[in-house]
Amino acid sequence: MPRPVKQGFGFALRMAQQGERHEQCKTLKGFGGAGVIEVVEDFESDTYRAVYTVRFEEAVYVLHSFKKRSHRGGQLPKPDRELISSRLRQAQEEHHEWISDQKGE
Repeated sequence: MPRPVKQGFGFALRMAQQGERHEQCKTLKGFGGAGVIEVVEDFESDTYRAVYTVRFEEAVYVLHSFKKRSHRGGQLPKPDRELISSRLRQAQEEHHEWISDQKGE
C-alpha cells in the first residue's frame, strides 16, 4: 500500500485505540452490530480499505486491509467478507484466551 494510505489507516486506528472514530470510518454491515468498522482511503485512482473491530475494551484488532479491485459500488466481495468473518472469530477466541490468562484462570 502507498505510504499515505498506511498513514491514513494508522491515524484512524490510533483514534480507535483512544475511543474515538475517524470521520472516514463507518460500520460494516453484516457483522452483527457496530463493532466492525471499515475505513476507506483513496489514493490516486485506487481505493483501499481496512477493517477492524472495537468489540473488545482492551484491544483493537485489524481484521483485513486490501486494495479494492471492483468498481461495483461499496459492496464487499464475498472472499473478503468470508476472510473478515474468519478473522473476527479468531480474534474473539484469542481475546477470550488473553482475558482468561489475565485473570489467572
